[in-house]
Amino acid sequence: MKVSKAVIVAAGWGIRFLPVTKAVPKEMLPLIDKPLIHYAVEEAVASGLTDIIIVTATGKEAIGDYFGHNSGLEAFLKRKGETGLWQRVHHLSQMADISYVRQEERLGLGHAVLTAGEAVGNEPFAVILPDDIIDSRVPALKQLLVVYEQFQASVLAVEAVSPRESRKYGIINPTEVVGDTCRVSGLVEKPAPAEAPSNLGIVGRYILTPQVFAAIQATKPGKGGEIQLTDALALLLKKQPVYALRFEGTRHDTGTPLGWLAAQVAFTLKDPGLGPEMKERLRRLL
Repeated sequence: MKVSKAVIVAAGWGIRFLPVTKAVPKEMLPLIDKPLIHYAVEEAVASGLTDIIIVTATGKEAIGDYFGHNSGLEAFLKRKGETGLWQRVHHLSQMADISYVRQEERLGLGHAVLTAGEAVGNEPFAVILPDDIIDSRVPALKQLLVVYEQFQASVLAVEAVSPRESRKYGIINPTEVVGDTCRVSGLVEKPAPAEAPSNLGIVGRYILTPQVFAAIQATKPGKGGEIQLTDALALLLKKQPVYALRFEGTRHDTGTPLGWLAAQVAFTLKDPGLGPEMKERLRRLL
């Protein structure tokens, strides 16, 4: 079955960015001139998925405002003759068919994905975590879709992580490795370095079959009462195969202040208009 829907999870508290995230959703923090979640929607659309479900929570209303139509602002820009700005603002409400579901209790990533279950229905779907900005020639999600089309099974994006970082990721046990694709024989959520089955950590892109919803429902809450998606995938493995792809591209973890700042520098240096001056300013600072 073809994948047509993408779920973007945007319901977290954003604790690592407090106090700013008390009033501004973490997903709305800017990366140059666009919020983080804009990049997630762009990637989904560039991968051929225009039916997008955003999982939100209390205090995330700015996300809907951003992608919604603002007739007053558009009329003002037209009167001012700001055609370029008008086009950029108007495009936001035309990017995709975006709907919203609310996670009433923040009970972990697995629970957030389950919240989108009714909107997804009985079909495979993509999941994007907007904290992970992946700069790549071919959209990372599109790379996963190629693997899904080959195997008609769930596919996880993975990358090599250092042993000291294993406690931050779900770590897979890979088998049947062919190039950058492998079959997953097991998963462990945030293991100690000595207990990690490999150095391949799951990052924020997934293609999932609809059977994952039953697996999430059967998953017991872990630390902090949260339902982990990695634990649900371990249950799903008992019933159907799961694959992983070492995607091509550079991932920026914007979920921490340092990672967000590093992404700002990397994207600014790539910008033809801003890059040269940014290099000079960095040179003077350093």
